[in-house]
Amino acid sequence: MDYPAKLVMGIITADDCNETDVFKTITERFGAIDIKSDPMVFDVTDYYVVEMGKKLKRQWVSFESLISQDSLSTIKNETVKMEHSFKRADGTRTVNLDPGYATMHNFVLASTKGYSHRIYLGNGIYAELTFVCKKKKFRSLNWTYFDYRDNIAFFDSIRIKFKSQICPPPKADKEVKNV
Repeated sequence: MDYPAKLVMGIITADDCNETDVFKTITERFGAIDIKSDPMVFDVTDYYVVEMGKKLKRQWVSFESLISQDSLSTIKNETVKMEHSFKRADGTRTVNLDPGYATMHNFVLASTKGYSHRIYLGNGIYAELTFVCKKKKFRSLNWTYFDYRDNIAFFDSIRIKFKSQICPPPKADKEVKNV
C-alpha cells in the first residue's frame, strides 16, 4: 500500500440516533474498530443544533485496517451517503461522520467545506491538516477544532498504534543452545 495511514472517524450523534446501527454500518464498510474514545457531550459549538438538536454526543474511533492516504476523498463521500441513510423523515441528520487519518507526521481531516487552510482533493472534498507531530506528539494548529485539541492525547494513542502497525517490534532471536 502506498502511503499508508490509520483511518479515524469522528462521530457526532443526536439523541434520537440509533448508534448501534451507525457502528454496524461503519464497521461493515471500514472493518473492525481498534481504539474507541469514551462518548462525551458535544457542546463546543452550536453549529449542528438547528439540524440535529441540542443533546449531541461526540466520539472518535480508529480502525484496525490501514488505508491509503489518497482514498480520503472517496471515504468522505461514502460517509456522507451513510449520514443520509440515517436522516429523519424531515430530512435532517441524526449523525455526522467525519473521517480523517493519522500518520507518523500528521493528522488530516476530510471536509466538504472549503476554507483558506484546506486543500481541495477532488470530488467535492477538502483536506484539513489538523495536527502536526513535533517531538513525538501531535500539536494543534490555529484552526484545529476545540474538541480535537481537548482530546489530543487520544489522537496520540492512535498515532502510537499506527506506528506499531507499520513498524512492528523485531522478533526475538531464537534461543542459542549451549553446545
